Amino acid sequence: MHMLHLLRHAKSSWKKEVDDHERPLNRRGREAARRVGQALPATVGTLDLILCSSARRTRETMELVIAEFGARPRSVLEDELYEATKHELMSRLRRLPEDIGNVLLIGHNPGLHQLAMAIADTDSAGFRALSSVKYPTAARASFRVPGPWSAFGRSRCELVDYVTAESLRSDKD
Repeated sequence: MHMLHLLRHAKSSWKKEVDDHERPLNRRGREAARRVGQALPATVGTLDLILCSSARRTRETMELVIAEFGARPRSVLEDELYEATKHELMSRLRRLPEDIGNVLLIGHNPGLHQLAMAIADTDSAGFRALSSVKYPTAARASFRVPGPWSAFGRSRCELVDYVTAESLRSDKD
């Protein structure tokens, strides 16, 4: 049984003079990424691999998130994950080796949300929350993946957790 965690990058800046690929996180995004990172190790356990889009906002999200892990998980930056469609994301995940069991993919909408909706078992406890709104920045959906990576997407995955950065806010934030 494999685990897949889909994390959308945190909130980024919208300065017009900056190329989309190079947009940095804004202050709110950095705070959200730290919050997600603080909660992540306890909920996802030890990661075997992080697949991360090469865009600056995803790289910055990844660095803030993994700063909270005791040991730095292996991570790979991939150009193909930038603006990837759900089909391109599925294709990438199907190429994972079978000994990789616990994967965090950090990417972008709309592909990430479309992938989550395509693979989520509608009977999963968190499906209503996942399907009721767009996939917000710094949101994470965790799935139990049945079968081998090579068959990823051919059957639905159990949505075991869906968390937004807002849901992790404490009263003092």
